[in-house]
Amino acid sequence: MSETFSLESPNEQKPSSRFPWFAVVVAALALCAALYFYFVPGAPQHSTVAGNQAHLPFGSAEQSYAASVHIENISLERSENFLQQQITTLAGEAVNTGGQPLRDAEITIEFFDELHQVVLRDTRSILAGSSPLVPGERREFEIAFEHIPTSWNSEHPAVKVTGILFATSK
Repeated sequence: MSETFSLESPNEQKPSSRFPWFAVVVAALALCAALYFYFVPGAPQHSTVAGNQAHLPFGSAEQSYAASVHIENISLERSENFLQQQITTLAGEAVNTGGQPLRDAEITIEFFDELHQVVLRDTRSILAGSSPLVPGERREFEIAFEHIPTSWNSEHPAVKVTGILFATSK
């Protein structure tokens, strides 16, 4: 019976297997750095209005009518999503006590810190994509926030109407 053995010569160099691992580590670090800067607490939050569209009108007619649009029954709920991130949901009702139907309304939500300084200001549309809110009607809405700064005082935010689109507008 014959056996064959292979001996490596000490002068032969093995192909380097470090390069693929090095590239993977560098790519992972770059990804982590990008995610850190994207999700860093306290980073400026950009207002979003119906998918980054222009703000709703808020001229003199809309400003005077804003007193007829009440935001009531505001509640906050914190939960965790499947990525184990804290999600804060603001729920409430928009009530039209005026005499005109509304196609859409925009609210600005301000979260404060212990010194009552604004730590997050966000503007959102609350009636878009639904039938007009007729006089005397109320409609529920929900807004989710994924990134509220840790300096938030955990109290209810200030909510005010900052845009109105009348149903009769074109």
